[in-house]
Amino acid sequence: SEAGGPRDTAPGQQLRALFYALPPGESSFRTVEEVPDYVEKSIPFFITFIGLELAVSWIQKRKFSGRINDGINSLSLGILSRLPDVLFRSVDLISYIYVWNNYRLFELPWDSPWTWYLTLLGVDFAYYCFHRISHEVNILWAAHQVHHSSEDYNLFTALRQSVLQKYTSWMFNLPMALFIPPSVFAVHLQFNLLYQFWIHTEVVTKLGPLEWILNTPSHHRVHHGRNPYCIDKNYGGTLIIWDRIFGTFEAEDAKVVYGLTHPVNSFDPIMLQLRPLAHIWNTFWATPGFCNKLSVIFKGPGWGPGKPRLGLPEEIPVITGKEVPFNPIVPAYLNCYAVVHFAVIMDLYTELLATVTILSQGTVLLRIGFIILSLASFGLLMENKSKAGILEIIRCLVFIGAYKLGYFRSQFSFLGYAYEVRY
Repeated sequence: SEAGGPRDTAPGQQLRALFYALPPGESSFRTVEEVPDYVEKSIPFFITFIGLELAVSWIQKRKFSGRINDGINSLSLGILSRLPDVLFRSVDLISYIYVWNNYRLFELPWDSPWTWYLTLLGVDFAYYCFHRISHEVNILWAAHQVHHSSEDYNLFTALRQSVLQKYTSWMFNLPMALFIPPSVFAVHLQFNLLYQFWIHTEVVTKLGPLEWILNTPSHHRVHHGRNPYCIDKNYGGTLIIWDRIFGTFEAEDAKVVYGLTHPVNSFDPIMLQLRPLAHIWNTFWATPGFCNKLSVIFKGPGWGPGKPRLGLPEEIPVITGKEVPFNPIVPAYLNCYAVVHFAVIMDLYTELLATVTILSQGTVLLRIGFIILSLASFGLLMENKSKAGILEIIRCLVFIGAYKLGYFRSQFSFLGYAYEVRY
C-alpha cells in the first residue's frame, strides 16, 4: 500500500479477523490511516457464511434457517446503519482521536503485544458496559431494540443494526483514549464487531470449555430470547467473563423464542428505526410529573410510575411455545421480485463504497437517497401493503432516469442492459 494509506489484507487474514484470530504481529499499525477497513472487506465472507449456514440448516433440519422477508429486512437495516459512514468519518474514531490529541495522559507503545491485549480487554469491557446500559435506559434501548426485532436467529440477524446506536456508544470508549493509541483502538473496535457476526446462528450448539471464556452462539441465543429467563442476560461482545463477574450470565436452557417481548410486526426499516422514539415521545407527554417524565427517558423500557427502575419481571409476557412469527402471506413471484431487486441495491451499495471518494457530493446523496427509498419500498412489499405498488413504480422510474443520466452504475458493466430491462 502507499505510505500512510490503509494496508491490504490477504483473504486468509480477513477470514481470521472474523474470529478475532489475527495476532498482534499481523494487526498492529502505527497510524489510523494504515488500519484496513476490516468490516468492509468482510462483506464477501458475510455472504459466504450466510450461504453455508443455509446449506447446513437444510441438511440438519430440512428447512432453511430464516425467511426471505426477515432476511431482506435484516440486510436493509444493516445497509441503513452503514450509510452515515459514507458521508462522515466514524463518530467513534473522531471522538477518540480528539481526546487522544488533547487530553492523553501517557502513550502506550502501538507495537507492543501488551498494548494489543489490553485494548482487547478494554474495548470488550466498554462494549459490555454500553450494551448493558442500552438495555436498561429507555432512550438507548429505542436505538438498540432494532437489533433484537427479528423473530429469526441467524447470520442475517447479525447484520441488523441501528442507525442511531453509534451516536451514543462512542463515549464508553473515551477512557482508553487517555493512553491507548487510536490505531490500536481502531483495529479492536472492528474485531469486536466482526466477532459478533458468527455467533448469530443456531447451527453451532456448544463449544465445550470455550463457553467459560468466550461469547458463543449458545450464550448469544439467550441474549436474543424473549423468554423470561433470557431477558437482560449475556451482554458480552467477544468475552463472556464480564457477565460472569457482574451477575448477568445465564446459560441456555429452555428453547429460546426470539425477538422483542412486544413484537413490532413490521418489515419497514424506517419505521423500525423511528417508532420506538415516537413511543417515548408520546409516553413522555402522557406521563404526569416532571420526575416521572425524566424516568420515561432514563429508566428501563419496562418502567412505569410506581414500578422499580427496570420494571416488574412478572409483567414479561409468558412464553407458551405457540408463538408465531410475523409472516404476511406474499405471492411467490413477489418474493422473487424482491430478492432480485435487492441484489441490485447490494450491487449499487458496494459500488458506492468503492467509488465514494471520486464521486460528487450530489451523486453520493442521490445514490444514498435512492437506496433508502428502495429499502423502504422492499419493506412494504414484504408486508404486501397496498401502497407498496405505487412506491415501487416511483422507485423504478427514478432508477431508469438516474441510470440513463449516468448517476447509477453497476460494479459489473455487463449487467447494465439487464438492469434497464429489469426495471
